[in-house]
Amino acid sequence: MDILSPDILIPILAAAIRSGTPVLYAVMGEILAERAGVMNLGLEGVMLVGAFAGFAATHATGSPALGIAASFAAGMLLTSVHAFLCIGLGANQVVSGLALSMAGGGMSALLGRERIGQTISGMMPFKVPVLGDVPVLGPLFFNHDVMVYLSYALTAFLFWFIFRTRAGMNLRAVGENPRAADAMGLSVARARTLYTLIGGGLAGVAGGYLSVVYTQMWVEGMTAGRGWIAVALVIFGIWHPFRAALGCYLFGGIDALQMRMQAAGTSIPAPLLLMLPYLMTLAVLTVISISKGRGILLGAPASLGNPFRREERD
Repeated sequence: MDILSPDILIPILAAAIRSGTPVLYAVMGEILAERAGVMNLGLEGVMLVGAFAGFAATHATGSPALGIAASFAAGMLLTSVHAFLCIGLGANQVVSGLALSMAGGGMSALLGRERIGQTISGMMPFKVPVLGDVPVLGPLFFNHDVMVYLSYALTAFLFWFIFRTRAGMNLRAVGENPRAADAMGLSVARARTLYTLIGGGLAGVAGGYLSVVYTQMWVEGMTAGRGWIAVALVIFGIWHPFRAALGCYLFGGIDALQMRMQAAGTSIPAPLLLMLPYLMTLAVLTVISISKGRGILLGAPASLGNPFRREERD
């Protein structure tokens, strides 16, 4: 298999975008939450609940759009537990996130046990007029489903919002120095709750994309660790939307490549091929950690994971 052939390379790169899109939604949501100072390690569970909610709603109504909306709502609802515990009660964010992941996984398995193997008519890809006819770029970026196009817009919007608006500056202030933000009159608890819930909703959409668009069926545990990969890619992207998006597409590219290699009947064992995307993520994180130790890369928001109470001010 000549991977550099345009007939092979372009479909793989296009598949990388589709495969990376569900992770991208979860990553963008987590960037919002972590920029506000709240770490959510429960993305895997939130994605699974979102995947089930999206599939169930689409199966019941026949509308993929309603399915995605249900995924967002389910993600917000489950994440509200995390927000209440961590922001309202000051609970440990790591413990709460891990509990959320296990609870979401168990909940989706319980609710979806009678739907395993069922299929739906989800969103189909369509070519964007004019842009879809551009050589190379058209097949790569503009021959996908509407959720892929929305992910482009979401990434650009979050970059603009976080780094170019006053609200984004307030968001970063809450995550970097909540005491200073509180002294400025900002409600740290309200801001953290809002962005944590929106982040959870986007993680739900990530799961909904898997069931409603990517596979168009329900399979227990269908996220296959993508929630944990999303947490890692936030670090890979240094809490920056565009850099994180590149990490998502890199993960998607390795995932698409291993599927192509399996289909081509390569002699490499299938379990090893399935490990490739995760091994690549670990390798990249190792390099990032070493580089960060040398002072090359920016670190996390200063107050990430730290609870805040107004009475703790000096």
